[in-house]
Amino acid sequence: MRTILITGSGGSGRTTVAAATALDAARKGTRTLVLSADRTDTLGAVLGVPTGATPVEAAPGLSAWRPDAAARFRDDLLAFQDRAAGVLDLLGAARLDAEEVTPLPGAEELALLRALRDAALSEVYDLLVVDLPPVPQALVLLALPEELRRYLRRVLPPERQAARALRPVLGRLAGVPMPAEWLYEAAARWDVELAAVEAVVADRATSVRLVAEPGPAGADTLRAAVTGLALRALRPELLIANRVLPDTGHDAWLAGAVAQQRKALEEWQGTYGLQGVHGVPHLGRDPRGADDLADLGVPAVNEAPAPVEWPVADRLAEDGVLVWHIPLPGAIRDELDLVRRGDELVVSAGPFRRIVPLPSALRRCTVAGAALREGELRIRFVPDPELWPRLG
Repeated sequence: MRTILITGSGGSGRTTVAAATALDAARKGTRTLVLSADRTDTLGAVLGVPTGATPVEAAPGLSAWRPDAAARFRDDLLAFQDRAAGVLDLLGAARLDAEEVTPLPGAEELALLRALRDAALSEVYDLLVVDLPPVPQALVLLALPEELRRYLRRVLPPERQAARALRPVLGRLAGVPMPAEWLYEAAARWDVELAAVEAVVADRATSVRLVAEPGPAGADTLRAAVTGLALRALRPELLIANRVLPDTGHDAWLAGAVAQQRKALEEWQGTYGLQGVHGVPHLGRDPRGADDLADLGVPAVNEAPAPVEWPVADRLAEDGVLVWHIPLPGAIRDELDLVRRGDELVVSAGPFRRIVPLPSALRRCTVAGAALREGELRIRFVPDPELWPRLG
């Protein structure tokens, strides 16, 4: 299944572009689902069909779905209370009733991730179009599965499960219950669910489209988005410049806005490794319904672009080093930071950070330096004589 993730600056028209992209694909015979996490039904307003907790048919071949974060959060919390009844009673904790449970911040994002996983596993659709939140929240959302899996492995590492037989004994000695079997089972289930979401995001058939209005604010969002996505090994396949004004028929006041848009569009062409920039016209009104969405002329869904690679170049013979190449378009040298932690590398680029495992060959090396050149971070590693295999 092909997946297109759509994000951009706040108020740039991301939902409109997502709906138009999904409708265009459905009209060409592709079984399509468009997903949104908005609390308000912006997606339904654009499509002209109310959307909600279950997928609805918005057009022939097109389904729209806006998961109910509140209901899912309520069900999960109540189920957790039932499973953890013994621990809660020991602590004297009062149970929450269903009617007093309200979703916490982030519940919409978790609901969207689950819906993304469920849609991918259903095999009902050929194309999934995801209306992500604005860039800052979207980058947090895309990082969430990987980071939660890492936290789970630290708090409840799988290898501890080998000591299940000892927990009752340890519990009697300590005088308090040890973590119950269901807790490890729940952690394993969460890990599988998160891995499924992570696999969809990292799949070769998944790509990103950015939406921005041509102008200074859009340019700032674009640079941040490209850098943040690159740190997740994602590269936008296309930049959609939304609400582009026509060249003719303007008075002197609007002429300045048109000139500013044209300048931004020229600057965006070929920057940050983007595959292309596609302008979407300003209709003079907010698009509503299938006819307006068709008038936008969004680009068709093509084959997924080549995935982002983080190759390790072997330069042992020439320079005695291995070089890890990490594409980071838009990154600024003064905002970069690297920290080696055992077999992991913490990479920070401005406000974005990711902890990545080192490739196996680099785990037996020490860091010898790094440089940012032409939008690519190049980290040099020198083999550790104590760990590197010797020949002869």
